[in-house]
Amino acid sequence: MSTRIAFLKGHGTENDFVIIPDPDNAIELPPAAVAVLCDRRAGIGGDGVLHVVRSAAHPEARHLADEAEWFMDYRNGDGSIAEMCGNGVRVFARYLQHAGHIGAGDLAVATRGGVKTVHIAKAESGGEITVGMGKARLSGDDVTVSVADHEWPALNVNMGNPHAVAFVDDLSQAGNLYAPPLFSPAAAYPDGVNVEFVVDRGPRHVAMRVHERGAGETRSCGTGTCAVAVAAARRDGVDPAATGAPVTYTVDVLGGRLVITERPDGEIEMTGPAVIVAEGEFASEWLETAIA
Repeated sequence: MSTRIAFLKGHGTENDFVIIPDPDNAIELPPAAVAVLCDRRAGIGGDGVLHVVRSAAHPEARHLADEAEWFMDYRNGDGSIAEMCGNGVRVFARYLQHAGHIGAGDLAVATRGGVKTVHIAKAESGGEITVGMGKARLSGDDVTVSVADHEWPALNVNMGNPHAVAFVDDLSQAGNLYAPPLFSPAAAYPDGVNVEFVVDRGPRHVAMRVHERGAGETRSCGTGTCAVAVAAARRDGVDPAATGAPVTYTVDVLGGRLVITERPDGEIEMTGPAVIVAEGEFASEWLETAIA
């Protein structure tokens, strides 16, 4: 018997998501179902799925229930599981506000990359959302990325998920980014990697394109903008841990602009917009038929 399943659609700097509210973790979302939901021709369309579950109801997040009521069970557009999604956290928080679960102010969101602190500004202050993204981990290993006949050195930055950040002369050198850029050594990223290509726009201001593993080129990548800001600070000699002063970079993505601040203790904050654009229902029978 077919049932109706509620969904919403939202985006953060045009990194877009299908939102599935499921507080009690009662909806099964196998990889094939996620891929169908994210299909832009045969499904709803999105870069990923935000499965909204109470932490206490999800086996991967029960241990975090005392710290964060809500768990962001995030899936990439191909159905694979991801540790974190920076734009996704902002949209997740906006959904909770939209649904009346929270108001402006502070909250904690559980993710596979740990508990993230979130601040929703009041509407009169612009309503933007700031997410505490944790600290970057830099491996120090030499990494290269390549597209066609171009090859660049890249910084290996982990933001709860892996990134390779390469500074290039022109963003067009990244090609179409349909396929994952090649990287070496293979052992640097055994589970794949998000690859950012970066150019300078001005003082403390860069622009980027990104290939997200499991999604292809996306309009924005929150953890990617953080990785880019960290890489730019190291390149520019303004590592906050060394200077004792926070540093802020503006990062332009195809879908808009994010502001990233790294503090002397290593903590990184990302600030940007998040929008709910639509809501509706789909029939469970449609989804079951599509993945049969």
